[in-house]
Amino acid sequence: MTLPIALLGFLHAVSWPWLILATLVTALTLGYVSAPILAWTVFGGILALGLFSWPWVLAYAAVMTVFNLPKLRRALVSAPVMKTMKALKFLPVISETERTALTAGTVWIDGELFSGKPDWNRTLNEPYPDLTDEERAFIDGPCEEVCRMTDDWKVFQERDLPENVWQYLKDHGFFGLIIPKEYGGKGFSASMNSAVVQKLSSRSGVLGITVMVPNSLGPAELLTHYGTPAQKDHYLPRLANGTDIPCFALTEPDAGSDAGGMSANGEIFERDGEFWVRLNWDKRYITLAAISTVLGLAFRLRDPQNHLGKGENCGITCALIPSDTEGIVLGKRHDPLGVPFYNCPTEGHNVEVKLDDVVIGGRAGIGQGWRMLMECLAAGRGISLPASGAASAKMMARIGGAYTAVRKQFGLPIGKFEGIEEALARVGGKAYILEAARRTTCGGLDGGAKPAVVTAIAKYNFTELARECVNDTMDILGGKAISMGPRNPIAHAYMATPISITVEGANILTRTLIIFGQGAIRCHPYAWDEVVAVEKNDSAAFDKAFFGHVGHVVRNLSRSVVLSCTRGMFASAPVTGPAAQYYRKLSWASASFATMADMAMAMLGGDLKRREALTGRFADVFSNLYLGNAVLRRFEAEGRKKEDLPYLHYAMQHCLAEIQKGFDGIFRNFSVPVVGWFFRYPIGFWSRMNSMGTGPGDKTMQQVAQAMQVPGEQRDRMTTGMYIPTALDETVGQMEHALKLCTDADTIQKRIREAVKKKQLQKKAPALMQADALRLGIITSADADLMARAEEARHAVVAVDSFTLEEYAERGLEPTVPMGLRRLEDAPKKAGAKPEAESKVESAGESEGDSEAKASTEETSDSKSDGDAA
Repeated sequence: MTLPIALLGFLHAVSWPWLILATLVTALTLGYVSAPILAWTVFGGILALGLFSWPWVLAYAAVMTVFNLPKLRRALVSAPVMKTMKALKFLPVISETERTALTAGTVWIDGELFSGKPDWNRTLNEPYPDLTDEERAFIDGPCEEVCRMTDDWKVFQERDLPENVWQYLKDHGFFGLIIPKEYGGKGFSASMNSAVVQKLSSRSGVLGITVMVPNSLGPAELLTHYGTPAQKDHYLPRLANGTDIPCFALTEPDAGSDAGGMSANGEIFERDGEFWVRLNWDKRYITLAAISTVLGLAFRLRDPQNHLGKGENCGITCALIPSDTEGIVLGKRHDPLGVPFYNCPTEGHNVEVKLDDVVIGGRAGIGQGWRMLMECLAAGRGISLPASGAASAKMMARIGGAYTAVRKQFGLPIGKFEGIEEALARVGGKAYILEAARRTTCGGLDGGAKPAVVTAIAKYNFTELARECVNDTMDILGGKAISMGPRNPIAHAYMATPISITVEGANILTRTLIIFGQGAIRCHPYAWDEVVAVEKNDSAAFDKAFFGHVGHVVRNLSRSVVLSCTRGMFASAPVTGPAAQYYRKLSWASASFATMADMAMAMLGGDLKRREALTGRFADVFSNLYLGNAVLRRFEAEGRKKEDLPYLHYAMQHCLAEIQKGFDGIFRNFSVPVVGWFFRYPIGFWSRMNSMGTGPGDKTMQQVAQAMQVPGEQRDRMTTGMYIPTALDETVGQMEHALKLCTDADTIQKRIREAVKKKQLQKKAPALMQADALRLGIITSADADLMARAEEARHAVVAVDSFTLEEYAERGLEPTVPMGLRRLEDAPKKAGAKPEAESKVESAGESEGDSEAKASTEETSDSKSDGDAA
């Protein structure tokens, strides 16, 4: 006892400022290195001995004994805390549909980013796969050919893909990309599925959508994963070769983003010793429905007589039904902003089918529909729409770069003006980000991950960034972009952009509810375990999760403070060179994000999911952590090319600026009693003064913009996977041709300008100077010919379409019969289907007969309840 007695009060001799500083430094060090509770106990004991009297020391020892002995801690601390949390309803109430969504899929590198201390060596070694030889041959062969066959302007004018394109897609297996080879499909990887959709979308959005839908959430994927052997044997070969055209009906007038709230229903009944189901539904926005031969359906199954012994409410179920079954109403289509892919309503009125024939998975699939959908979306949401978004961004970069180098104003290419450079660089930088994230995400999917949160990040950010790229390119091309016609290369992309924003989870919902709402529970290393432990009243599991969570908070708070004060310099990086600084800043951002996420969960509890503006800002930070990591992965995977440094810097500085913007919004709006002012003012002020990023500088912006205007290997690599026509009767082909000629001609123009500076030539109009230069031998006749061809090509690029009054009046009329009407003409009349003439009248306005039939219900034509449909 002599030594402890001697130590009692030994810190009284130390001045308070030094004592406080030493205590803070020691505490931050212990937290930063994730010191165990025993180390904290010793540290606290030293402070107690040095500052307090024996009663306080003994009290401290007693308390810490409880925390260091697990059984005692569980009984005296964890169990009461768990009961209190249940009584106060501190944790969010999780419905069964929410639980299914949360547990669908897997946690991947999103868990690292959410941890506050990412293992960058792991993320750096995640797969970044390229295509196989077989896959590359399909891209360079059938994909290239079907793109060549498709004229996007004609597709819009004729309101359908040409019949030979439809047949080519069927003959070459485009509808069976994800179907295993043993069933006649291609069995392609996620990376290849994405690459196909990306290339087709770069040619025509309608072509891309037509192929992506059968290869995403729908009958083929559901059957592959959940179908019975008999269902697979029957349907998969027919889907693979295009004999059957599938659709999948999920969305309803009153169940859009809240798909779990669907009212489509089926009721089991017995007939002749077999179980049947009577189905009724009212679905809309169903792609390919009007031309489908098999209709996938999500509905609520009821068994009022309990024939199956599972109770009356069997749950959401998925079925596959022949489209010509009596009672199914098809034959109409929506008009999504004039983009002529088949997007349609469908109704079912007392559709009676044998239960065992139609339920995907047979009896085992009853009530499993929601799980099937969530598991498929967990992966699929990261493939199709991200592929089309990346295609949009890369094509905008390709077109914008060519146009700005070719188009001249005030005697200079417009790409030399900083205002244009600024917009062009935004397009190029975002295209670089999206391709990096596309390859990274597909690499994870190919490796077996089904990361629901990552794919939600991908869906939201790809479609949003693609929209921004299209808008910037519209501004760059100016009048050419707003003049409709075959010479306009981006108008159709502009028209179609809001569609991708809306489908597979509207972007507002995805940002404010899914990315952080699911991420906060699913990607957090302890939150889900705590929820499960409280629900099961398991004090042992709760003790492990809760005190693990406490240690997690302490570590991340310490890391956040240290890395903020040092601007990330204490963080480790898995590489050296120019990318290392960005890894350190992402470590800083991850620690701050994890700390604030825990603060929000602790202080707002179950109310957090209703604070959607706040969760949206958390989603922005989380999203850009993922995008930034993908950019760094790409830079390393592509060999750290020196010429790509401007793209790396632009992309990372953009991501860090978005992260900073998100944090500023969180601090400004962290409205929590007592401590809210602390985040709004001291922490908010410090964050703004010590910013993680302010965005790309002008020098970086100019470097990216100029690189985009130079033909060659780098420009081709930045837009790899796109369909780039070479024909000079196509606008993009003209642009590529003009860019090469104008680039070569610029070297000749420089000689002429040098001659003017040296007084060898008199400054005149360009044509006169060129003539003088030729006469004086400054340029050759070949040079003059090249300059003339460049000017001719330049004029062809800047030309826009015009129409006679008669031509303009005829535009929009259907000169051909679309596939949907051809099929209706050949098929037996379905219940409720309209004849061809009537459908054509409806494309311009209601027919007289239809107006009379709908006179009493037109006010509710777009929001019918099931009762209205019946």
